[in-house]
Amino acid sequence: MTAGSDADGRPVVVPDPTATRAGRGAHLHPTSACYDLAVRRRAFGRALRVTTALDSAPLAAYLVSLAPVTDR
Repeated sequence: MTAGSDADGRPVVVPDPTATRAGRGAHLHPTSACYDLAVRRRAFGRALRVTTALDSAPLAAYLVSLAPVTDR
């Protein structure tokens, strides 16, 4: 993941599965438990060394897309 911006220019956490985006990156296990813990601890800003508030919705959406689909 890296820090980036959304279509409106607001700072967001952007998934970077190939680790090719420019800038400082950070690793997060692709699980909802690790994501929830990082959000609760406000770890994204510290890990990416960003002082502004980061929206983590794009990263959350990416993690949901990785989750296996179960038949119900």
